[in-house]
Amino acid sequence: MSKKKKVVPSRSTRAQETPRKVVVTSSGNVQETRSGESKPTYTSPRVSKVNVPKEDLLFGKSHYAWMLLGAGLIALGMLLMSGGAMPDPNTWDPNIIYSTRRTVLAPIAILAGLAVEVYAIFKR
Repeated sequence: MSKKKKVVPSRSTRAQETPRKVVVTSSGNVQETRSGESKPTYTSPRVSKVNVPKEDLLFGKSHYAWMLLGAGLIALGMLLMSGGAMPDPNTWDPNIIYSTRRTVLAPIAILAGLAVEVYAIFKR
């Protein structure tokens, strides 16, 4: 079985097949020429500058500073929690894995960072 390829006309042939209408409107001004014939004059549309009030951003500069502080605290907590490799693979030292730094300080720093983020979002 052979599949037949569907022939898709290119853009240039499609443009030739479907004629398009171009409508030109004038502003109604008519200018007379030297020979006495009246000739319409076309003017380009003018864009008027409208003073649109500047939209206030959702968060201000201080909000972003608080958010950066919260993200820094979260990153600090993650860094405090990292590590824990044993110096010798044949020995097990629970003080390295379950140290106060990893079990207490790091989670407090992460939760403090999350609290600062919530404060930054809800601050007026």
